[in-house]
Amino acid sequence: MLEKMKDEIELLSRHLEIAQVVADHQPIGIMKLSELLDLPPHRIRYSLHLLEQLGYIRASSEGAVATPQAVELFAHLNENLDTLIRMLEEMKKR
Repeated sequence: MLEKMKDEIELLSRHLEIAQVVADHQPIGIMKLSELLDLPPHRIRYSLHLLEQLGYIRASSEGAVATPQAVELFAHLNENLDTLIRMLEEMKKR
């Protein structure tokens, strides 16, 4: 069970990193993201697809661009991560 959670956290980390790079370098294509992040294009493509479905990025003719929803995500990311960390710390006490 914990291994699955670890895998999900690693995947979430990748999605967030890609969303941040899109926001910082928009518009940006898959190959440039792959080069900047040293990840294979199929992983970039998967994350972009998911981020687009969730509304954090959108496709344009020049490449991926961040949406206002992504800006909001990053504005509150530390607070949300702190909440998760507190929850995990409470689990450790049991």
